Amino acid sequence: MQPAVVQFGLDQPLQVALREVPVPEIGPTDVLLAVGAASVCGSDVHQAYLTHSWPVNAPVTLGHEFGGVVAQLGRDVKGFKEGDRVVSETAAYICGECLLCRTGRYNLCPTRKGFGYGIDGAMAQYVRVPARCLHHIPDSLPFDLACLTEPHSVAYQSMCVNADIKPGDVVVVLGPGPIGLLCAKMAALSGAYPLIVAGRAADRARLEVARELGATHVVDVDNQSLEEVVRSLDPLGADVVCDASGASRPLDAALQMCKPDGTVVKVGWSPDLVPINLNPLVQKAVKLHGSFSHNYPVWERVISLLSAGRTGAEKVVGLRTDLEHWHEAFEGMHSGQVIKSILLPHGPEGPQR
Repeated sequence: MQPAVVQFGLDQPLQVALREVPVPEIGPTDVLLAVGAASVCGSDVHQAYLTHSWPVNAPVTLGHEFGGVVAQLGRDVKGFKEGDRVVSETAAYICGECLLCRTGRYNLCPTRKGFGYGIDGAMAQYVRVPARCLHHIPDSLPFDLACLTEPHSVAYQSMCVNADIKPGDVVVVLGPGPIGLLCAKMAALSGAYPLIVAGRAADRARLEVARELGATHVVDVDNQSLEEVVRSLDPLGADVVCDASGASRPLDAALQMCKPDGTVVKVGWSPDLVPINLNPLVQKAVKLHGSFSHNYPVWERVISLLSAGRTGAEKVVGLRTDLEHWHEAFEGMHSGQVIKSILLPHGPEGPQR
């Protein structure tokens, strides 16, 4: 048996507890991973507080952002050995047969199930992982940063795959949450200039982090007009607007401030349903692109960036703790006091190789 952070029900918020669960058994193409670190995603928090908008197979162990040490190999696994340091993608189950899977876009497989909501995740000491999900990481990359490969990959997919940012493009990121901040960093690495990150008055500390990550302008939309700031920088508007707000209404503003033939990328999930004026989408021939998850080549590039220290990953980590204090980790993010919490199931020393 092992301790795990389990969402055991969906009847009311915070039906989550630290419970003893069996160490998973692995199949021939799986590995058993000793979890070095699992970071708390905003979606974990939404799921725990029942503000999510996706199906959950409760009871389920939470956690889909993680890395660790290979503890056991299935008999058919090749390319890995016990003791390898790795991170894991999130597509715990895919059909492997549909057009999307066969063309490397398995992140969009209609039957995809992810760790932490569809299949047991990594907020535990051990997790079963299909070997196809794994990527090697260097010894120089600590697990408490390596586990951030997944949110970095979300941001890379949004800004470097689904948006075509060129040096000198005016780029706006709506929402300075973990994904919004990492989207801003990817935009900065792509040459965005100017780069504007917008949030609320309560996001002041996060907006300062946005500056540290490369934002040239930050806007408190409770006290400033974002539209005026953008138009002062380019009267036509922004080349790219990324909506990472996790709400629906900001999409209205994104379409308004996007320049003709520009791009709006929506990466934040929006449980609220509100009317949106889509006329600017047509009138300005704006490209509206949803962005979901990521695939193998994105992960390889992100691991290189993280390993080289190019992303400022440490700037978004506000709390490191053990599984026993999972509630503080979740509450810190829910209250906005912490950008990113990291759980260390084997303690600060991590699992033994």
